[in-house]
Amino acid sequence: MSGPADARGAQGANASGAVPRALRRTVSLILGALPFVRHRDPARRSRPRNALERLERQLPRFVGLWLALGFFGATAITGLAASGQITSFFDERGRPHHIAAKIFGFGISEIAITGLIQLREREILDAAGIDPRVALPFLNVTQARETLESLPLVQSATVRKLYPDGVVINIVEREPFALWQVDGDVYVIASDGEVIDYFRPDPRYLPLPLVVGEGAQTRLSEYFDLIDAAGALSQRIRAGTLVSERRWTIKLDNGMDVRLPEVEPEKALQRLAGLDERHGLLEKDVIAIDLRMPDRVVVRLTAEAWSVYEEDMRKRPLRGREVRT
Repeated sequence: MSGPADARGAQGANASGAVPRALRRTVSLILGALPFVRHRDPARRSRPRNALERLERQLPRFVGLWLALGFFGATAITGLAASGQITSFFDERGRPHHIAAKIFGFGISEIAITGLIQLREREILDAAGIDPRVALPFLNVTQARETLESLPLVQSATVRKLYPDGVVINIVEREPFALWQVDGDVYVIASDGEVIDYFRPDPRYLPLPLVVGEGAQTRLSEYFDLIDAAGALSQRIRAGTLVSERRWTIKLDNGMDVRLPEVEPEKALQRLAGLDERHGLLEKDVIAIDLRMPDRVVVRLTAEAWSVYEEDMRKRPLRGREVRT
């Protein structure tokens, strides 16, 4: 016979076993129903005795584990974002979709550029938005082409993708032909007078001839005809100024201005070449030569040369009506 002591012992055993069983159920729920809790044989599955068991049987396996991992992952990402490390990572490696595409082999590793003359490869890549952070599927070729064609030296451009990792860029450049100065600004222009770019101290532009004045950019062929007509003097011509859109004044390498007539300026330059050959006129202390009159040459002396000339004239004796000859 069992007495009150046995009943109390059984009750204590049941109470002591209930705590581990509840703890096992909770752990099982968190980990997503461990195998020893769920029975694959439906006949062996007893009727759920409480809400915890019902919830455990309804949830997918390991859902709690994945939720826990997601929680800790989200916490870690939030911390990295707050510290700026994620931003710097994406700035260095590219946006997430670009990174994913590169993992699958769709990065940009082969780039072919044709048609470069004045431009440099780095300028083309920067304008097209191509760098190690960009994946090929997300390269906008239309935008890249439009950006390339906005460059002053680019006349037209084409951009094509070659999967899995190639890009082909073809460039047609505008050819810098001369420099044009107007209203104090200097521009790089093409042979048809079209403005290509503002002039910068770029070695590519320094050897270009210079024309000055309103309308000079549309009369480049006329200016170059003058240079050709100058013969040996052509190497000394540094600039041409179109005066009142009618006639040219040539600037020489020694700073001397040569004023040409509106009609037949080529003949005037040939006459100047002859005078220089016979008398060394361009080596004199002269700051300007006026060839606008066909029967004479008018020169303007430098200040020092004019002072010497005046002193020489004062030393000469007077003749006639106080006229020095």
